Amino acid sequence: MAFGWIDEQAAARRRAGLVRTLRPRPADSPLLDLASNDYLGLARHPEIIEGAAEAARRWGGGATGSRLVTGTTELHGELERELADFCGFEAALVFSSGYAANLAAVTALAPHGSLVVSDAGNHASLIDGCRLARGTTQVVAHADPDAVRKALSTAKSPAITVSDTVFSVDGDAAPLAELAAACREYGAGLVVDDAHGLGVLGDGGRGAPHAAGLAGAPDVVVTVTLSKSLGSQGGAVLGPAHVIDHLVNAARTFIFDTGLAPAATGAALAALRLLRREPERAARAREVARALHTRLTASGHEAVRPDAAVVSVRAPSPDQAVRWAADCRSAGLAVGCFRPPSVPDGVSRLRLTARADLTEGQIDRAVGIIGDTRP
Repeated sequence: MAFGWIDEQAAARRRAGLVRTLRPRPADSPLLDLASNDYLGLARHPEIIEGAAEAARRWGGGATGSRLVTGTTELHGELERELADFCGFEAALVFSSGYAANLAAVTALAPHGSLVVSDAGNHASLIDGCRLARGTTQVVAHADPDAVRKALSTAKSPAITVSDTVFSVDGDAAPLAELAAACREYGAGLVVDDAHGLGVLGDGGRGAPHAAGLAGAPDVVVTVTLSKSLGSQGGAVLGPAHVIDHLVNAARTFIFDTGLAPAATGAALAALRLLRREPERAARAREVARALHTRLTASGHEAVRPDAAVVSVRAPSPDQAVRWAADCRSAGLAVGCFRPPSVPDGVSRLRLTARADLTEGQIDRAVGIIGDTRP
């Protein structure tokens, strides 16, 4: 029977406790939210909402076409210029999602015959970029510059190293300066995904590459998302102008995809301008993450020390992680639940988002609920 194998896979997922389900949330959820990626608390900020609404009123509901046809508006150019300036890069290119930005950067910068060195803990979008690239991919140990050196030493052609700046599972940061040094020894480029660093790390939230002294470097390309700290949707690639020009001409997820909707573009631009005015939001997000970690570990939980705004709490098993997250929700707290195959090490976790707008009382409430529902 056509698609009969789908039922077999569904049964296997049920037996393993790995079934995923959609859970629509209401507009005004009563839950304390530590599950979203709204690190700076901007998704519902009045200025960001007005930025989206004004863009929709002026430019319409959709971009109307690919960026190379009718999908590029003056608003896209404005966001690209201000984003590049804020993060310290020569140029930027906006995409419809961070996923599309990662696919573009990796595939367009890894031509036939090249070598792609990929961290074992990379996000799925980077992994998929490696799979789609025409180069050869070599996966290396997590956050290990020496492993990168060893892999690059075998390259007989152009090479890039690909890594998250902050890894989404445990919230640990990549050793960016050391990775850049390893790449430079072999003339390789460095492509990093700063989805979880922009708005949280660096001077006023300018990102992990800025904090590592790599902003504007001719051999560094950075991807970001507009859907986390900036409270909107979409993604971008930042780097040297000639690299961005190359993506315009070679990146399939740019050439053949509809442009980012005006409302999302306007919201991201409003959020970026607000962050310039209120750089303390970045420091507050890190402060909340440290407070969550300190109070969780003091309560006997196994929590990974955060390098940015992601706090990971280990769970005994996939089933217990799912039940733990569900019990937290029943008690009024929304938390993320990471389990195989989403985690590279097979260890299930609760994943907490440290938001800049959380109060001390909300932090204590969240820690209390996590403790009370612990399996």
